[in-house]
Amino acid sequence: MTDELTVSVLGTGIMGAAMARNLARAGHTVRAWNRTRAKAEPLTAEGVRVVDTPAEAVEGADVVLTILYDGPAALEVMREAASALRPGTAWVQSTTAGIGAMGDLAAFARAHDLVFFDAPVLGTRQPAEAGQLTVLAAGPSEHRDAVAPVFDAVGARTVWTGEDGGEGSATRLKLVANSWVIAATAAAGEVLALSQSLDVDPEAFFALIEGGPLDMGYLKAKTGLILDDRLLPPQFAVTTAAKDARLIVEAGRERGVRLDVAAASAERLERAAAQGHGDEDMAAAYFASFDKKA
Repeated sequence: MTDELTVSVLGTGIMGAAMARNLARAGHTVRAWNRTRAKAEPLTAEGVRVVDTPAEAVEGADVVLTILYDGPAALEVMREAASALRPGTAWVQSTTAGIGAMGDLAAFARAHDLVFFDAPVLGTRQPAEAGQLTVLAAGPSEHRDAVAPVFDAVGARTVWTGEDGGEGSATRLKLVANSWVIAATAAAGEVLALSQSLDVDPEAFFALIEGGPLDMGYLKAKTGLILDDRLLPPQFAVTTAAKDARLIVEAGRERGVRLDVAAASAERLERAAAQGHGDEDMAAAYFASFDKKA
């Protein structure tokens, strides 16, 4: 297989659209599909062919990349594409699907003779657009060369976690990483809301911890989005973060681990979404500290 591939991208949200652009810029032939076609249309300016159906997108593809809302959505779309899937095609499954979905996804891959890669990514809008994501990947060594050009186009680093994508080792690592991101975001919003309610200038707190072990660039980045009213377009949307938080809670529960912070973070994110902040950056969980939309 040459380094120039035909890649099907199923799902062109924040991450999928950026990945499709970077694949096209790297010289690959890219066909993209999205449930709402209008959201994918801007990709045509980058040389991406936008198509009407998943089956049309995957026909003749060397690599199929799914980056959809959750595991059931990824499985549904692949079922829609099933008639056009070619045996031996590499399936790079980058949706944050959760552990519970991995069995069904892997079973679909086996039934259609696909080479399955569990490959969620770490990063938000900005690193996605810059092709600087971290790819967490599990899949067979003998087929990794087939997907390496895809990972190189969308990411700055690939971290291999196992040989069998169906075991979900990459997804498990992604959930651990996201648990930290979601907890840190919730804490950033709460410390900002508390400081304001106590008439403490947030900058006084930032100065207090600056340069010490409690200092954190992520804290200033997320509070900055709130203070500067830069929650749109989102780096990582409230609704998606809420979904991931629930997947984290579920993963812990199934293994006898109670994750109180993740559960509370999910509730905060869902409350912010109910207030009308669902499409904003996850930093908007800050508004859940108040009874009404601010």
